[in-house]
Amino acid sequence: MNVSLKHNDDAVSGIVKLEIVKADYADQVEKGLRSLRQKVNMPGFRRGMVPLGLIKKMYGKNVLIEEINKLVSENLFKYIRENDLHILGEPMPNITEQKQLDFDKNEDFEFCFDVALAPEVNIELSKNDKFPFYQVVIDDEMLDDQVSAYRSNFGSYEKVDEVEEKDLIKGTVAELENGAPKEGGIVVENAVLMPMYIKNEEERAKFIGTKVNSVVVFNPNKAYEGAEAEIAAFLKINKEKVAETTGDFSFEIKEITRRKEAEMNQELFDKVFGENEVTSEEEFRNKIKEALAEQFAPQSDFKFLTDIRDTLVKKAGELKFADDLLKRWLLAANEKNTKEKVDEDFPQILQDLTYQLVKDSLVRKNGLKVEDADIENFARRVAKAQFAQYGMLSVPEDVLDNYAKDMLKNKQTLQNVTDRALEEKLAAWLKEQVELNVKNVTVEEFNKLFE
Repeated sequence: MNVSLKHNDDAVSGIVKLEIVKADYADQVEKGLRSLRQKVNMPGFRRGMVPLGLIKKMYGKNVLIEEINKLVSENLFKYIRENDLHILGEPMPNITEQKQLDFDKNEDFEFCFDVALAPEVNIELSKNDKFPFYQVVIDDEMLDDQVSAYRSNFGSYEKVDEVEEKDLIKGTVAELENGAPKEGGIVVENAVLMPMYIKNEEERAKFIGTKVNSVVVFNPNKAYEGAEAEIAAFLKINKEKVAETTGDFSFEIKEITRRKEAEMNQELFDKVFGENEVTSEEEFRNKIKEALAEQFAPQSDFKFLTDIRDTLVKKAGELKFADDLLKRWLLAANEKNTKEKVDEDFPQILQDLTYQLVKDSLVRKNGLKVEDADIENFARRVAKAQFAQYGMLSVPEDVLDNYAKDMLKNKQTLQNVTDRALEEKLAAWLKEQVELNVKNVTVEEFNKLFE
């Protein structure tokens, strides 16, 4: 088999030609026919004893086409891979040089595929290129909030006699009519609410300061300001019925539970970070501060890459693309696409494609690679961050390892983690090449940058 590439005049597209002769496929076709012979059931013949000539007459063309298609696909992508062709999209059947295929008469075949080739990208960066780098400052207020969250998470519940805003109240709810329980009305045993989640201040105030065995008359529809899902869940009714349920209800308080924060002591330190990892309040706060800073680091890198994007694209200059071929591929790749839709989206597609080519070029030319160890480490950090969201900072190493391995079993997750690990390496490399204008910002200021 002979495979070759002919560049078109535009230099960003070409035609890959595969010339196939009988010797390339004959053995595989023969093998395919003999395999088929063992499976075919035909009247008058025992299984596996149908004459090979008859099998060839009946199925020879189909087997030939199947084997040639395999041969074409394997060798087309092998050629692209071995010759390091940076193609965009997928190869498309050529419609200008492709010869007519006659599987009944011919033994030699020629296949032609159009390929869109990625243009060459050259970018120079220096310390003259300046970019902002936003670093979130972990201030005392944020640190105090996180400490308080851990004390609450690892705290305990206690029964109390009088309601405060953050308490959990349990009791019996009954629908009222003219101030008395409605006959056949809604009754909910063991109903639960927390005053802090009642949106209407007037309705919320009715509960504050009440005691066990008190009866509070309130209006759920006013309390939750028409939030159908919350009202339906509270009263155990269908959402459709909420609009009809606008009257008052009684809440007989049977139990008041209050969350008591954990003491700031070694027991708390051990629960959060593991046994004897920290031994003082100062170390505890510093460790939390480090963990918070670590959580914001990937977001800072993401913002940096967003800010540097336009400069990188501008430095790449106006790249030339095989527009017609790319549009043809976009139409073929998604059956929902229309010519009008592709034409409308094409400028943005080219802009995104340019940035992707810039990134690919920088990664390739500067030897930035992601090894298995990088992927595993990144997955462990993702796992660690997910546990941290639930206040679990002392997850055992073997648990993190197993969690990360399970994550990577999913092909899509594996690809996402690989891409993110590579972007992290690219961000680190770029930060070394340019001048960073480090700006310390609060969480609120940082979040506004993404609005």
